[in-house]
Amino acid sequence: MLFELTEEQKLIKDTARDFAEKELRPVAAQIDREEKIPESIFKKLGELGFWGILVPEQFGGAGLDVFSLALVLQEISRVCASTSVTMSVHNSLVCAGVAKYGTDEQKKKYLPKLATGEIIGAYSLSEPNAGSDAASIETKAVKDGQDYVLNGTKIFVSSGPFAGLMIVFVRTHPDKELRGKGISAFLVDFNQPGVKRGLAEEKMGVRGARLCEVVFEDCRVPADQMLGRENQGFKLALDLLNCGRIGIAIQAVGIATAALEASLKYVQERKQFGKFLSEFQAIQWKLSEMAMEIEAAQLLSYQAALLRDKGVSHFKEASMAKLFASTICNRAAKEAVQIHGGVGYTKEFPVERFFRDAKVTEIYEGTSEVQRIVINKALLNKKYQ
Repeated sequence: MLFELTEEQKLIKDTARDFAEKELRPVAAQIDREEKIPESIFKKLGELGFWGILVPEQFGGAGLDVFSLALVLQEISRVCASTSVTMSVHNSLVCAGVAKYGTDEQKKKYLPKLATGEIIGAYSLSEPNAGSDAASIETKAVKDGQDYVLNGTKIFVSSGPFAGLMIVFVRTHPDKELRGKGISAFLVDFNQPGVKRGLAEEKMGVRGARLCEVVFEDCRVPADQMLGRENQGFKLALDLLNCGRIGIAIQAVGIATAALEASLKYVQERKQFGKFLSEFQAIQWKLSEMAMEIEAAQLLSYQAALLRDKGVSHFKEASMAKLFASTICNRAAKEAVQIHGGVGYTKEFPVERFFRDAKVTEIYEGTSEVQRIVINKALLNKKYQ
């Protein structure tokens, strides 16, 4: 299947690449080292409209589709995975969630600020005892008059240390045996009384993309802050994760591409045994396989994005893209370090950062094991939820 870009899509892709090369590349290593994305980068992303790619124009967004988001994330990921995953969570999980499931009042309240980056969105699902088994979450919300009172602990909240709004999933039905059928989603402001941010996690990779624990202690949330219908939040979570998985798949493609590009440059500069590394067949085969797998992962990711934009079922395709892209991303990053030899293990070259950044693509937005389960359910025609 061929994906011929329109003039608008080419412009979007070129704009993202230009920003990545001129603004991000000079600070990418710094972001990793200092575990922080500079405020200037956040501001520039807002000026380019990249915080509101999926936000309708009537609310101040770009009004674009998931395929356009994928084009942007791919270019950003080639240079800085921390920035790309922060953008992906904000766009594919939070903006998409409010735009698709929010009430008119919720859209008017939040989408304009999300579109400009005035507030950054976070997605809060995982808990200490509920990771891959998300339907077993224990954080609860109890109805009290016109409010719900939230109590519990969430972990690995992406962008939690600096976000202004989160979509949080909680149990609204006391019967845990209902699992996903007793879960609801709420839009919660981080400055809401009863919301406490924990310390930011120290991570192996994507170090500039901060995440933390969030604790709810008698946090009163108005009932009109519920996103979607009561006890229907788990379906909402799974739908948004499909969009998020496309974002992570294309992030993996971007990281893998960076690893290949760095390797191609190095093998044409480095000599051993009187020959450039590019002249050794063993190296040539590594590069060929990297290129082939990246191309395949890109096509799978594009296909999933286009299917979502058409509004047709794509949970299998999203999982296939995420599983395959994350797998080949880790392989490409590993080969890039190997090709660079000793210097590849140092911070003198960026491939060691690509190696560290690659690993988490097999974990967040659903582990590789979970993706295999989802794909198998589709093959056996079993219900997704």
